[in-house]
Amino acid sequence: MNGKNGSTIEINIASITKTNIPGTIKRSGDVKVSCKGWISILWEFCKEDRNRVIFSLKVGLAVLLVSLLILVRAPYKEFGTSIIWSILTVAIMFEYTVGATFNRGLNRALGSLLAGVLAIVITQIALSSGTTAEPYIIGISIFIIGTVTSFMKLWPSLAPYEYGFRVVLFTYCLIVVSGYRMGNPIITSIDRLYSIAIGAIVAVLVNVLIFPIWAGEQLHKELVKSFNSVADSLEECVRKYLEDDGSNNPEFFKTVIDEFPDEPAYKKCRSTLNSSAKLESLAVSAKWEPPHGRFQHFFYPWSEYVKVGAVLRYCAYEVMALHGVLHSEIQAPFNLRLTFQTEIREATNQAAELVRCLGKNINEMTRSLNTDLIRCVHSSTERLQHAIDLHSYLLASSNDAPDNSAKLLPKLSRTFTPTLSELSEQLAELDTEASELKLSPAGQDTPVMIPVTPRVESYHEMTRKHSRRLHSWPSREVDAFEEEGGLETNSVTRMKALESTTTLSLGTFTSLIIEFVARLDHLVEAVDELSKMAKFKDEIL
Repeated sequence: MNGKNGSTIEINIASITKTNIPGTIKRSGDVKVSCKGWISILWEFCKEDRNRVIFSLKVGLAVLLVSLLILVRAPYKEFGTSIIWSILTVAIMFEYTVGATFNRGLNRALGSLLAGVLAIVITQIALSSGTTAEPYIIGISIFIIGTVTSFMKLWPSLAPYEYGFRVVLFTYCLIVVSGYRMGNPIITSIDRLYSIAIGAIVAVLVNVLIFPIWAGEQLHKELVKSFNSVADSLEECVRKYLEDDGSNNPEFFKTVIDEFPDEPAYKKCRSTLNSSAKLESLAVSAKWEPPHGRFQHFFYPWSEYVKVGAVLRYCAYEVMALHGVLHSEIQAPFNLRLTFQTEIREATNQAAELVRCLGKNINEMTRSLNTDLIRCVHSSTERLQHAIDLHSYLLASSNDAPDNSAKLLPKLSRTFTPTLSELSEQLAELDTEASELKLSPAGQDTPVMIPVTPRVESYHEMTRKHSRRLHSWPSREVDAFEEEGGLETNSVTRMKALESTTTLSLGTFTSLIIEFVARLDHLVEAVDELSKMAKFKDEIL
């Protein structure tokens, strides 16, 4: 939005083509990825998390071990084709973390056991009813089992056991139907239960004994990383806001489409906002894990990690709002931002340091009051708020006063008025002089011809207008039109109103910082509650 050398304001919106949008899918014929490029992408993916490679190798090893029961002749003669269920069990049970494997394995074991017992009972009833009623009893039982299990897995409180109900359904159907044709359902059920147990044992042993990936450790690291991401994003946003004068900023539509590619901390903070489902999933899996590593006591409060993550996201929303102000189309003048530079930097650095300190306490599993740091954060924020209150006139509208007021202002006394009576007398004198300027001494409507002297612009006004031309939105070539009288009164008023909105951008930015500090109190309380329930050790001073 730029002011032009005319009586109108043009809004130039650059056209957005497909080539400007990153992530546009090209035709398959246009994509040329070399073998070296694929290897580089694969290497970066593995380097990002080496547990991905370990998990893949463990799954391959577990499947190989249960496949040997078929490849070797002796086990195959003992179990027959039922050993295929071992391979199926490993493929279904083996999860990324130990806790998720235990969770899936328990659902698998209980579901298979319940399905096997029901299959044996129903087949015995069907066999005792005769050959005529047998298929009808089996068909009705399949309908009832399918209906009940499908309904129960939709019940909210039973949602964690959804996989178990699914196992009951397909295991029961396969055992009953295959046993009906093979003629001996009891032996079929027992053989398949043995095969499922073998597959479950192999999956659990491989996952626990060979480079175990604990869900609790993953949850712990993920939460600590979120703390550092929020602190880094806060400091990066404030640094760019105070150092960038807007001359090198890309156009608005490009920053929206590119999602600020030059700000890596912004992407980390955005991933923190999307980590709710991941933290909850890891917490559910961690509850199934036995004591391990640094988490040695039973009934570890994993749910408190989810609560702390929720409060941290509550603070991250303010950081994302700060990024929105940073990349908004309407910006405060750069010199006005520098006026509060010291207070903003101090409050931001103290707040970011407190967030990092809380993350460090969780990472090291130590309990620290951090009273001195909290007091410093509050003090720096109070100084920022006091600076805003003290210089609030800078954030007000900068409309020029009318000409009559400019003539009357020099009449005011520069000394302090001690009493209200003297102030009333001065105002009465000003009103009398204003009426004499409008009417002639004879009381007629003919205005008095007063010689007009050229108005000498003060140094303060010249500096202010020059600054508005450089740093304000919209472009302040409008001041030249005001001086020449080239714009209508309504247009000038409108442009001045637009200018006054730019100063509100700084007020919004500082208020978001103050709100972020206010939300830190809730974060400190949540971390303190976690340290108590998890029995963190007291920090030795």
